[in-house]
Amino acid sequence: MKRTIIALACIFFASPALAQSLGEKTGVNSALGVAPTTADFVKQVAISDMFEIESSKLAEQKGNAEEKTFAKQMITDHTKTSSELKGLVGNGKVQATLPTALDSSHQSKLDKLKSANGKDFSSDYNSYQVSAHEDAVSLFERYAKGGDNAQLKDWAGKTLPALKHHLDMAKNLGTAPSVGQSK
Repeated sequence: MKRTIIALACIFFASPALAQSLGEKTGVNSALGVAPTTADFVKQVAISDMFEIESSKLAEQKGNAEEKTFAKQMITDHTKTSSELKGLVGNGKVQATLPTALDSSHQSKLDKLKSANGKDFSSDYNSYQVSAHEDAVSLFERYAKGGDNAQLKDWAGKTLPALKHHLDMAKNLGTAPSVGQSK
């Protein structure tokens, strides 16, 4: 009986932390407009930056002229935000752990891009860019409004306009007349 009570107490006290992480993972927090925890925010931003950089390196090789131009800017801008985030976490003012690898969802998208060519590559890359930047804008807006770390909250607010610009650019990928694909 005593073990059962202790186990239930552990589950009860862990539930809020698990619910927030699960909520962020499943998109529930986004749908409800709930700010992510600092740990979730840092993790999601770091993974997003890694995905943007790696997928855009592929676009520099496989994409059409428009995608290559877009990819170059994504690599530059997301390398910058990644460095800024590492600086915030590294200076001790943000208590969080930076992931060192992509999560399974982003890795499977990257693997799909690695094996795609031509129109298939363009279709997938362009689609992934729109959805990734929609997710990033939502994440940054929610943290800028309700995050619990003042320095990170300020950084999220300052970074948001560039992400909104990226989203607009991503939505316009593929709308210009095709210049031709490189293999």
